[in-house]
Amino acid sequence: MILFFGDSSVKVFAVKCKQPITIPQKEKLSWLFSDQPLLKTEIILGDFYGPRATMITPWSTNAVEIAENMGISGIERIEFYEAKKNVKNPDPMLLNAFDSLNQEIFEIDLLPEAVLQIDDIAAFNKQEGLALNENEVNYLENLANSLDRSLTDSEVFGFSQVNSEHCRHKIFNGQFIINGEKKKSSLFNLIKKTSKINPNSIVSAYKDNVAFIGGPLIEQFAPKKGDLPSSFKKTKTESVISLKAETHNFPTTVEPFNGAATGSGGEIRDRLAGGQGSIPLAGTAVYMTPYSRIQKERQNSNFPERKWLYQKPIDILIKASNGASDFGNKFGQPLITGSLLTFEHKENNDKFSFDKVIMLAGGIGYGKKEQARKLSPKKGDKIIILGGDNYRIGMGGAAVSSADTGAFGSAIELNAVQRSNPEMQKRVANAIRALVEAPTNPIISIHDHGAGGHLNCLSELVEDTGGTILIDELPLGDVTLSAKEIIGNESQERMGLILAPKDAVLLEKIAKRERAPFYIVGEVTKDRHFSFISKKNNEKPVDLSLSALFGSAPKTLMKDQVIKVDFSEIYYSQDKIKNYIEQVLQLEAVACKDWLTNKVDRCVTGRVAQQQCVGEIQLPLSNCGVIALDYSGTQGIATSIGHAPISALIDPAKGSINSIAEALTNIVWAPLENGLKSVSLSANWMWPCNNPGEDARLYNAVEACADFAIALGINIPTGKDSLSMKQKYPDGDVVAPGTVIISAAGHSSDIQNVVNPVVKVNGGSLYYLDFSQDEFHLGGSSFAQNLDKIGTKTPTVLDASYFKTAFNCLQSLIKNGNIQAGHDVGSGGLVTSLLEMCFPSKNIGMNLDFSCLNEKDLIKILFSEKSAVLIQSQEDLSSHFGNQGILINKLGEINTSGNLKINDLELNIAQMRISWMATSKALEKYQTNQNLAKIRVDNIVKQPLKFKFPKGFQGTLPIPKSKQIKAAVLREKGSNSEREMAYAMDLTGFDVRDVHMTDLIEGRENLEDIQFLVAVGGFSNSDVLGSAKGWAGAIKFNTRANTALNNFFNRPDTLSLGVCNGCQLFVELGLLTPTDDLKPKMLHNDSGKFECIFTAVSIEKSNSIMLEGLEGSTLGIWAAHGEGKFSFPKEESHYQIPAKYLYPDYPSNPNGSDFNAAMLSSKDGRHLVMMPHLERSTFSWNWGYYPEERSDEVTPWILAFENAFSWLETSH
Repeated sequence: MILFFGDSSVKVFAVKCKQPITIPQKEKLSWLFSDQPLLKTEIILGDFYGPRATMITPWSTNAVEIAENMGISGIERIEFYEAKKNVKNPDPMLLNAFDSLNQEIFEIDLLPEAVLQIDDIAAFNKQEGLALNENEVNYLENLANSLDRSLTDSEVFGFSQVNSEHCRHKIFNGQFIINGEKKKSSLFNLIKKTSKINPNSIVSAYKDNVAFIGGPLIEQFAPKKGDLPSSFKKTKTESVISLKAETHNFPTTVEPFNGAATGSGGEIRDRLAGGQGSIPLAGTAVYMTPYSRIQKERQNSNFPERKWLYQKPIDILIKASNGASDFGNKFGQPLITGSLLTFEHKENNDKFSFDKVIMLAGGIGYGKKEQARKLSPKKGDKIIILGGDNYRIGMGGAAVSSADTGAFGSAIELNAVQRSNPEMQKRVANAIRALVEAPTNPIISIHDHGAGGHLNCLSELVEDTGGTILIDELPLGDVTLSAKEIIGNESQERMGLILAPKDAVLLEKIAKRERAPFYIVGEVTKDRHFSFISKKNNEKPVDLSLSALFGSAPKTLMKDQVIKVDFSEIYYSQDKIKNYIEQVLQLEAVACKDWLTNKVDRCVTGRVAQQQCVGEIQLPLSNCGVIALDYSGTQGIATSIGHAPISALIDPAKGSINSIAEALTNIVWAPLENGLKSVSLSANWMWPCNNPGEDARLYNAVEACADFAIALGINIPTGKDSLSMKQKYPDGDVVAPGTVIISAAGHSSDIQNVVNPVVKVNGGSLYYLDFSQDEFHLGGSSFAQNLDKIGTKTPTVLDASYFKTAFNCLQSLIKNGNIQAGHDVGSGGLVTSLLEMCFPSKNIGMNLDFSCLNEKDLIKILFSEKSAVLIQSQEDLSSHFGNQGILINKLGEINTSGNLKINDLELNIAQMRISWMATSKALEKYQTNQNLAKIRVDNIVKQPLKFKFPKGFQGTLPIPKSKQIKAAVLREKGSNSEREMAYAMDLTGFDVRDVHMTDLIEGRENLEDIQFLVAVGGFSNSDVLGSAKGWAGAIKFNTRANTALNNFFNRPDTLSLGVCNGCQLFVELGLLTPTDDLKPKMLHNDSGKFECIFTAVSIEKSNSIMLEGLEGSTLGIWAAHGEGKFSFPKEESHYQIPAKYLYPDYPSNPNGSDFNAAMLSSKDGRHLVMMPHLERSTFSWNWGYYPEERSDEVTPWILAFENAFSWLETSH
């Protein structure tokens, strides 16, 4: 039956039970639902929005598991339904309307379909939307004849998925005939050639869905064992650097939140599956959509608004970025750089726009060098699935992603929509991480689970051997699934692995500890045959040789003619310069991206050395992201993005060159081990193939991309393609501009000296370094776009050798510490870059002279987007570059005027910043509480960071201790901050033990010898039913865990710390205010969303032991949370509040806490909780902005751990 809890006028929780629920269990449920009462009725009248019966939400999966961990068994499903009047803009892809809630709301009137024999493959192909071409249909018909039987629906469906364009890249491997000329090389071979000619440090290319390049010797900091509580230890290991980028265009077009979220998750899984397993570190994101139409001038564009197939562009922008951000935040991967472009254009009866949107998720990480290649499976090895259940999700996603959006019926396209559960993926990743970090990694082979479902994942896992899969062993979240749906569904957050039987036992123990579902689903056979068998139903839905499954259909043939597209000239007036500047600054691609960066975690892992936001005002202006490979603070990975699709409309070859150039002028600011040679690229191709002229343009673009990379001496060891970038409408098609997105990555040898785009008054002169050597053409620029033009001439890089020399010259200056500030010239042109270098500071100006530039037209100089950089240095750079044959121009000086003066043009920086931030302010209203959205932009500028360090603080590493004190980090599934916390503790002398909640519940750990306990940050249970509610329930209603924690807190010789999710846990359990009748609560941020900010707190006088001696200090600190608001039921004097935010208003105070509280201490000072992350602010290179006059190894936050150690040492 279904039980209802809640308030029918607001929200109702529906609980489906297999068996009767006892009164104590009902009371537990009421507590779980924030003391909402049981509604003693079988039907609730009223209008509600809630999930479809067929879509068991990830929220439900987590809620059911929370209930199980609280000792409530027999629950099948929990969902919530909101009163219709309270729901604004319900998503029709996810929610249904209900006029009452009854006992049938979860019923699915469906039985599993039997395995079908397909006699008419062509008809089945059309009916199911499988996107098989005529050759493939013929191939399958011939295969059926040779087998002397009909193929099953699973076999035909499976073939369509594993052989889809999405999975097999048939166009990139195809034969091109352009203007009647047969091209000698396939597109894939053109790209591969870059690695053959310039192997550089490549360790693995095209062997996995991820590339590995050589990395340095690093320090691994990990627990000794993954299956038991154990101490962290440091070991040296040779590393490899991983690079990958993935697109999820079609799912994001249809259902943006889950589409972008699962795109991010899929890319993370690609890196997890590299070699014998590797570890993701940081992510990137790119969004390309039609105009949002929040700007009046764009609403009057010559390309009228369409009747959008699924979602409005503004909804896609907000929901997609929410989805990608949410996945990274909950998985625990920082997003450290990205890009945004909105575009549409109508000319010569051609309609160009990203109506089929681009959503790219990229990322970097590392693995161990000896594990960079997969091993060969043996007969009898176990085939394992880690992760969640099977649902009717993503059916046919691989095939539908290979077709034009709108080509199939909406039911088929909606069937490809997916389901995001990042916390489940985190559990799976933790289990894999334990094996990767072990002295000997037992993983033989590993494969991500995504497009094509089990069939694609498992068939590729045993591609060289063969295997038998037991379909009855695959977990079912939906018992109505047919064999075809079980085999082919694309439910996310799963990985396929092969291990020897004895090693599978170890992985099962680790997986159980991490609460990662574990299933042995088959065996390796070594007969190159692949089958799915159901003993229960006596069926073989798939029974084929691998050679038959992967097919031998004829090579794809691409015939096309070069079609020259003539765009109109750009006309402009010199006397409108200021208007043009203000308009260009408000284009989404150019404008402030605060609305994107403020909701994504940019600090998790404690390894982030450079993210988007810079300066005392913390504005998102850095296009170079850097992550540390370990906590020693030297070696890391730099990454960047580049693209130029509008330039490519004029000339696809120049578009490719400009894309690479942009990525390189973005990454150049990080010191790279071997200069340009350290860089490898991922090339992701989004193109409207099979349209007249587009295949020829694609070939031209790929050839130019490869040639330019080869000439630069670098390689492209990975990439992806999505070649159906067209949206079909009843009144005609809209094609997306052919686009290549370049992701660059390289080994950074000095992560502490990355150059920022923030000019300094005492930083020296400003220089212009032209990498392009071309003229100041305006074609393909944001300026042209603002005038509803594309243009006729676009700049390019004329000499790759010159570019390479200039790049390496700049690198040598950066490594020598001779560059004070630097910025690329990109979207918006030179004028935007100049202004952006001033925006993050108060009272900064420039006095410049452009007479040295070989151009008289000021508009061309200001707005051309040819490849170049701006550099500030106290050195005379002319001789340094001149000695290498490189021309550099000195433009002028930096001052405190607050104005940008260029010859006779004078711009007020503050006014320009208002224009630049206007678009972000407008977009913010769609995702943030309206009142706070309005004041956010104003307050950012009014809240510059300022610090006051403790008197006498030296900033040196702690002195090693002669005796260690036992401490523990306590984590739950979904925690993601234990490593950085443990390292800070280890640094100050603690012997830190890794303790999972399952260790307490199952009796492996009782905390009896632990003196310092830290509950860490993250998203336990994905914050379902409230942050830390599920974690608290697992303690409150479990005898062992409850006893262990209570005993620890009752001992007088212990200290505790709760940070973020750990803070929410200790507050929920009332551990800091045990004698209070009314206890504090942690509530949602006033903004209504997750907030990430590098802010500052002032340390107040208090009893806190950990903060003793820090009183009077004001220190920078990261904050990243969604439910961080302290709500205090009593007056301020009743509480020990040891720290407050520097400014009481949003966003410096990101949550709206009562009394501006950032922390809370117990009255005796032994127990401390805080929402900001001191552990992610341990090192100076962690801070988003650090006083330039200081050169500290550690920040004052290390003193908190030193204080803890000293108190425990003396109290014992």
